[in-house]
Amino acid sequence: MLDIQYIRDNPDLVAQKSQQKGYPVDITQLLGFDDERRQLLQEVEELRRQRNELSGAMKGAKPSDEQIAAGRELRDKLNDLEHKLSAIEQEFITLLKTVPNMPADDVPVGATEEENVVVKTVGEPTKFDFEPKHDQELGEQWDLIDKERAAKIAGSRFAYLKGDLVRLQMAVMQFVFQALGDEAIIGQLVKDNNLSVSSKPFTPVLPPVLLRTEPYVASARLNAEEVTYKIEQDDMWLTASAEHTLCTMYWNEVLPEEQLPIRYIGYATSFRREAGTYGKDVEGIFRMHQFDKLEMEVFSTPETGLQEHLLAVAIQEYLVQQIGLPYRVLNKCTADIGKPNARGIDIECWFPGQGKYRETHSADYISDYQARDLKTRVKRKDGTHELVHTNDATAFALGRILKAILENNQQADGHIVIPPVLRPFMSGQAQI
Repeated sequence: MLDIQYIRDNPDLVAQKSQQKGYPVDITQLLGFDDERRQLLQEVEELRRQRNELSGAMKGAKPSDEQIAAGRELRDKLNDLEHKLSAIEQEFITLLKTVPNMPADDVPVGATEEENVVVKTVGEPTKFDFEPKHDQELGEQWDLIDKERAAKIAGSRFAYLKGDLVRLQMAVMQFVFQALGDEAIIGQLVKDNNLSVSSKPFTPVLPPVLLRTEPYVASARLNAEEVTYKIEQDDMWLTASAEHTLCTMYWNEVLPEEQLPIRYIGYATSFRREAGTYGKDVEGIFRMHQFDKLEMEVFSTPETGLQEHLLAVAIQEYLVQQIGLPYRVLNKCTADIGKPNARGIDIECWFPGQGKYRETHSADYISDYQARDLKTRVKRKDGTHELVHTNDATAFALGRILKAILENNQQADGHIVIPPVLRPFMSGQAQI
């Protein structure tokens, strides 16, 4: 949630920025509920004071009829006001949660993803002296992908991954865990990008893939039934990405300052409805209902939050460069960064099978927006408490990166060259 004091101080700006992000909100109505709840709270606190004062006066002696009557009157008034306050508070919180995070100053203003700004392009689109195949064709040629049998038992947009493609996915995972767990690599990226953060490595985590409604709502990541699968009988949701159960890990907790930053690299199978056809995305393994992801999650102090975001982007670029894929970096516009984000960066890799760049990575700077509702705080060395800042960023969405590897490294006969950085994790195997 956004800080209500910030909204009180900047109502017009909040309304304008919310509109730019595609979340029109009635700030006047919100502040009206805010005023009403604050007035009711003052009245409730005054009645409680009077009740306590009366209780103190009656202590140790038989109460008079006047005191008993006054006590009943106070009780009835207090019950009535507390019910009103509870209802107004609920309306206030509901409206407050509709207000998105404010975009950072360097976020481009735009109404669609078409207005995202390309800030860097690395490498040239892969060229072939033959007609390149897409991943589904390559997968069928080498018996690596079986969507037909998966559809028979689970429906569309599921797949059996088999053989060397499974080994390739495990190799990618091992490579990421090794790289992000290496303090020397993190330290070099910090130095190369002139960042003022520590070289602390990332801790691997296997998080739950089920999440209860209350923490999911507090994370500002629950995209309801149109995207997320719900298990009705248990009030549980199948998470749509690993960071959803990582960012909620410290729900209602206070973290000592000396523990920060806390950096996790989580692996989880994720689930999304992915309604619609998305054109060629129904082919291959680019957009599936079930997919595996490696996701970075960072908890930091407020003053290092943006720097951690920039480090996450540097790590993403390092990983893609090591795999050897052409890519470009986009500064996402206001309408595309998402409700809880203050800033968002996408990396798009080149996919020869589609002849275009497609998103493979996102990096989200959330500032204190998540932490406010999750009540995740840091205890400073001077004893004061502040909200932490959170960041999440894709290390690899494994289905998409496997597709990119297959398509960019295919040979005329259909064989796929394994990127050299992955070969040590496949017993030296050089091709599929």
